[in-house]
Amino acid sequence: MGTMPRPARYAAHTLLAVLALTGCSSSAPPRAALSESPSASPSSPAQVCTSLVSYWAKETLMGTKWSGLDWEQKGLSNDQYAIHEDAVAAGRAEERTAGQDKALELIDRFVARRCAEQDGATRSSENWRPPT
Repeated sequence: MGTMPRPARYAAHTLLAVLALTGCSSSAPPRAALSESPSASPSSPAQVCTSLVSYWAKETLMGTKWSGLDWEQKGLSNDQYAIHEDAVAAGRAEERTAGQDKALELIDRFVARRCAEQDGATRSSENWRPPT
């Protein structure tokens, strides 16, 4: 195959330039508009724990694609993983008697209570080291 004739090459380069410029100019809202309001994102260790552990416990109960990740891949501390395992066991028991929807609701309540009791359950992780 040979090279393109000069007019076709010019047209191709022009098209690529237009596409590149169009791709760089964003019609998305400014960055500040994308950030969540402070009240929408978890801020306390207990809220972060509840959000993280509830998510993974429910994923495990439902048997989703990523539910088989280990505790480190899920970003859990040892204590959070213990809460996760207890929540999944409680959820499975509830699912047998009351169905999946009730089991998922139970997981949310169970995890919120345990994370609050342990102030986020972040203190134990085999890989955690205090800052130097």
